[in-house]
Amino acid sequence: MKRSELRHKIQNSSLGFIAGYVDTLGFVALFGLFTAHVTGNFVLIGAEMANPQGGPLLLKILAFPSFIFGIVFSRLLVAALQANGRHALLYLYIVELFLLTAFMALGTLAEPIGHEPTFYAGLAGIVGAMAMGTHSGYGRLLLSHLVPTAMMTGNVTQLVIDVVDVIRGAADDNVKRRCVKFAWPVLAFSLGAVGAAFAYHWFGFLALLLPICMMFHLMYIERGALHKNQHRNDYKRKQAKLQQQLQG
Repeated sequence: MKRSELRHKIQNSSLGFIAGYVDTLGFVALFGLFTAHVTGNFVLIGAEMANPQGGPLLLKILAFPSFIFGIVFSRLLVAALQANGRHALLYLYIVELFLLTAFMALGTLAEPIGHEPTFYAGLAGIVGAMAMGTHSGYGRLLLSHLVPTAMMTGNVTQLVIDVVDVIRGAADDNVKRRCVKFAWPVLAFSLGAVGAAFAYHWFGFLALLLPICMMFHLMYIERGALHKNQHRNDYKRKQAKLQQQLQG
């Protein structure tokens, strides 16, 4: 396996794990709030409006524009960075890292979480949705060659179709490779979702230290790949310059 392929697999699996982890932690901790699968809040909003029980309706409503804000910010930042010739993905990792850290800090300030959202709990949910909006935004903009990591419904659909074709002997090598490609982030998302439920039970919002550490690791990998590409480009420029001098 090439190093670039391994890096992409680590990226895809790590980002899938982070999305599942943060989404589940927000759901468990903040009154059933979805931070990554934000459209799921519409179902809960409709249910609470039809059968009002004093639930945190406003928080679920605010999660959607917060998620959108994260996407808009990602788009504008990527456009600005690329216009200046900057490596955008590394900076977007930093933004998500900052938002996840703020999510953890605000959630910790809100503890213990009661039956109604306090100011800090509501703010934590908003920031968590922004973090996942950023996650989804740069995933589409900068990692379109990878499997989507925040929304798993489409991934599971494609994976099941490919598995059926493999079982019935109708799959070529491309389908088999795609099957493996989709399987890793789906599995990672599932593990993140299960792990977050237990981690929050044991550690509260400090459980977000795990995805924060994973973001640091992704930044380290991306920085290493960036430096390697820069060295390769410098070497090619030197070789081209030397060849021109020899020809001259």
